[in-house]
Amino acid sequence: HDASPRRSQRFVAINCSAIPETLLEAELFGHVRGAFTGAVANRQGRLEQANRGTLFLDEVGTMSPGLQSKLLRVLQSREFERVGDSQTVKVDVRVIGATNSDLKRMVEEGTFREDLYYRLNVIPIRVPALRERRADIPLLAQHFLDRLAREATPPRSRVTVGQDAQQALMAFDWPGNVRQLENV
Repeated sequence: HDASPRRSQRFVAINCSAIPETLLEAELFGHVRGAFTGAVANRQGRLEQANRGTLFLDEVGTMSPGLQSKLLRVLQSREFERVGDSQTVKVDVRVIGATNSDLKRMVEEGTFREDLYYRLNVIPIRVPALRERRADIPLLAQHFLDRLAREATPPRSRVTVGQDAQQALMAFDWPGNVRQLENV
């Protein structure tokens, strides 16, 4: 959704696969005090935090069917209730979803809602696997080295990838894509 001409620069991200399903709903929608054990105060969810900005849902394909339904409702109506609350919260938020899963196949298998798929798939962007864009490997490796050098204590001067190391990096298939390269 991008109906508001006054969109802010607010960007909120959440990794849907990193949060247990039982907590993901409260993370997205927020909760009121007493909604569940440990809910000692009212808390805004990520949707509300991203109001008039962008919510990035990483690994959206891992969401449960129930949560998919609730997200679809928010995308359609631009409103929701916090967990344990009956008061409606209105939001104007752009949602960007990313996943390593084949959502189209998941729709065919019945594990991802078709209506949510089409709601999220407005402007699809496919990022090819790293093995399909080997020319990016030296650039990414240098970027990661530069960042590590800046973050070192004390900060280091520029470190470069040697030719033998670069050849080894280029020859590898990188099944874990950019994250694997970053970790290496």
